Amino acid sequence: MTIQCPAPLHEDERVLLGHGAGGRLTTELLNALVLPALGPPPGPLEDAAALPPVGLPVISTDSFVVSPLFFPGGDIGSLAVHGTVNDLAMRGAEPLALAVSLIIEEGLPLADLRSVLESLGKAATEAGVPVVTGDTKVVGRGAADRLFITTTGIGRRIPPLHPSAARARPHDAILLSGPIGLHGTAVLSTREGLGFEADIASDSRPLHRLVHALIPFGSDIHTLRDPTRGGLAATLNEIAEASGTGADIDESALPVPGPVAAACDLLGLDPLHVANEGCLVAYIPEPQADGVLDALRGVPEGASAVRIGRTTAAHPGRVDLRTRVGSRRVIDMPLGEQLPRIC
Repeated sequence: MTIQCPAPLHEDERVLLGHGAGGRLTTELLNALVLPALGPPPGPLEDAAALPPVGLPVISTDSFVVSPLFFPGGDIGSLAVHGTVNDLAMRGAEPLALAVSLIIEEGLPLADLRSVLESLGKAATEAGVPVVTGDTKVVGRGAADRLFITTTGIGRRIPPLHPSAARARPHDAILLSGPIGLHGTAVLSTREGLGFEADIASDSRPLHRLVHALIPFGSDIHTLRDPTRGGLAATLNEIAEASGTGADIDESALPVPGPVAAACDLLGLDPLHVANEGCLVAYIPEPQADGVLDALRGVPEGASAVRIGRTTAAHPGRVDLRTRVGSRRVIDMPLGEQLPRIC
């Protein structure tokens, strides 16, 4: 006689949309499947990798599947350029060249493709980063959602800078170069027809010139990250885990635009979990905070830079938020993505 457990059988595990969201599910997918198959990296997971000799060449690759293709403040073409340029910049690298790969669904109007490519070309020109190679594939109807773009960027490390998530230290000041939540809410509003488009536009833009302004501070620039997928919450938690430091964030200092706050309240979203495409987080020694803020504010992309908190050794690996009423709560790593298909 065979005795079977009465618990219901589960289907085979499958990939979920949240596995690509940059939160806890993404980390689990990387640790359980991707890294064991490919081999672990030599250091913490970063948005770009430094190559020998002496870490001067830097490479990054990213795929863009945003829906819809066009949204207030940008489109999938400009977003693909900005996202890859920024990943290089967050490792202290000057972007040199881009490779672009297109996967096009049969039936995409040529007018839409032309608009995307013209926007991509304009963004690359304005950033001063040429597109030097690429590939184009067309798949059948239903095999893709209109258009996917993959960009690979090559950069050159700027010698005084070597930021890394692992280099954050206790008593670092945590700076943010601009407002949060604009990109994710702009894309969601356009996709779902929520009516916020008139008030909210994506912050998509390149940040390498902002990083260039930090060169005089050299190795005091401990960490740079752009809070894209998973928003500021995911970024702060990734840095805390990689560096072993804790973080104390002041809610009253967070620059959440009024329309973003209103949209998030209406939709039940946390602005800390909403993706951004045009701001960066910087960790620097507290004595250097005022000087770095002045440098950031001297560049248009950093005109709204603020200090949002500091690191601590009191609760390593944990991010705490001091609320406006004086209480404290933990900022958790997002499980998945509140707003899928936003980059």
